Amino acid sequence: MPRPGLPPRSPAARRRTALVAALLLGPLLLATGCAEDPATADAAELADTPIPETVSPGTKLTIGAPEAEVALELSGLVDEIPFEVEWANLSGGPQCSEAFRADSLDVCSAAEIPSIHAHWTGLDTRLVAAQFRQDPIANPIYQLGIAPGADVEELSDLRGRKIAFSPGQAQGALILRVLAAGGLTPEDVELVELPSTGDVYPTALGSGQVEVAPLGSVHIRRYVEQYGAEGGTLLPHGLRDDPGHLWVPTSSVSDPEKAAAIREFVRIWARAQIWIDEHPEEWIAGYYVADQGLTPEDGAYLVEQNGHPDLPADWSGAIERQQQTIDLLAEELGNEPFDAELLFDRRFETVAAEAVAAETGEDQEGGSR
Repeated sequence: MPRPGLPPRSPAARRRTALVAALLLGPLLLATGCAEDPATADAAELADTPIPETVSPGTKLTIGAPEAEVALELSGLVDEIPFEVEWANLSGGPQCSEAFRADSLDVCSAAEIPSIHAHWTGLDTRLVAAQFRQDPIANPIYQLGIAPGADVEELSDLRGRKIAFSPGQAQGALILRVLAAGGLTPEDVELVELPSTGDVYPTALGSGQVEVAPLGSVHIRRYVEQYGAEGGTLLPHGLRDDPGHLWVPTSSVSDPEKAAAIREFVRIWARAQIWIDEHPEEWIAGYYVADQGLTPEDGAYLVEQNGHPDLPADWSGAIERQQQTIDLLAEELGNEPFDAELLFDRRFETVAAEAVAAETGEDQEGGSR
């Protein structure tokens, strides 16, 4: 989503003028897809629709959440799923949006940005689970990689720099937030559009194609190992970048039988997040090493970097932050702002936290997180 690409599964810069032209297609898509937004019309009706207490026999969900799939297998929780599952080897905004449009996916793991862009392109979706990190500033998903020779020690030093930018993804939105935090706008820098997959960003930094790029996953650690001797550095951005969600097409949660199955999946998914947190050695061996092909050292680094999960029972803080992101993106990309509440199906708001409380005996308040 979503999350930074891991090397084993991952495989020209354009000037800002071309980038802005591409980004500003958003209003055109908005005009064709959202002239009368079905989300606005149906949100109240959906919120008042009860979800059946039990899952009907024969209900099937297609789920794109590869990390959760592994966690459920390793923990044994997969055996508790009370419906048929077809696992799709995809996650994140572009892949899941395409699958949603093709009516071939019911649930996806993604960060906060894909649901926003889906709204702007007329794709009606909802968020049914929200996961964060207990200490998001100490455990960020991304850090800014600084190219050798680039004199960047604080955010205000980004003025005039060439910065890697991936529109429509979490890294792209983070860059816009970072610029705002540094008192800058996109016009104060040169945004270089690059895909955020694999080692594209570290390579672009090392070659001088860009001077700044948001690095995630093991690329944070490896960038310093590879380019530190040449002067490559890291700069913490100091912002929250931790939202993670289970994301669904509204058509799936509008179907009572699928809505009941999705609620059960949210419960089991939440318990799997706690299992991951409480079984780091098994997770390193079973996911990072066996599934992702990383070294045990890389896995240990990522476990430490991830910190501990926060599955709040109150989404008010999450919705407020999502609104801030919507407003920022709308201003910078020329799209219409909208109410963040439209993206959240609050019938599912307490489901994950209640599942965790039942599993651990600990409540997760999380209202202001």
